[in-house]
Amino acid sequence: MKEIKIETILQVFENVNELPQHIVTLMQKAVEARENAYAPYSKFHVGVAIRLDNNQIITGSNQENASYPSGLCAERTAIYYAGSQFPNAKILQMAISAGSKKNQTKTPIPPCGACRQAIAEYEIKQESPIEIYFMGETGKVAKSKSLANLLPLVFDKGVL
Repeated sequence: MKEIKIETILQVFENVNELPQHIVTLMQKAVEARENAYAPYSKFHVGVAIRLDNNQIITGSNQENASYPSGLCAERTAIYYAGSQFPNAKILQMAISAGSKKNQTKTPIPPCGACRQAIAEYEIKQESPIEIYFMGETGKVAKSKSLANLLPLVFDKGVL
C-alpha cells in the first residue's frame, strides 16, 4: 500500500479591501449578481462574476426551481453562458459571493461539487488555470490559484 497526501493551498484575505483593485471590481459584480438570485426555497443566494481574457465580465446567479434538481447554481449559470457566447475566450478569474437570507454568512463559501466539476472542464479545455476568489456576504475572502487546487482528483476526459 502507498499513502498519497493531497494538499489544498488557499490565500486568505481579511476582507475585500485587501484584494487587487481589478478583483475588488469583479467581487462587486458578484455581489450585485447575488441580488438577482432566485432562491425562494433555500433562501441561499449566490452571485458570480467571471473575467475573460477579452476583458468581458460575465455574471450569473443561482436559479432555483420547485423541482430542486432542475435549478442551476450561479457558477454554472455564468460559466456556461461564457462558454456559449465566447467559446474561444479563456476564463482568467472567477469571483463568488454567497449569502443566506436566514443568517449572515461571514466565512468564504467555495463552489459546490457539481460546479467544481463544471469549472474543471473549462480549466482543462483552455489549458490554463482559473483563479477563484470566494467569500460569504462579509468577512474573509479565499483565493485558489486554480480549480485543480480545489478538486485535485478531477474526473476528466482522460478517464473515459
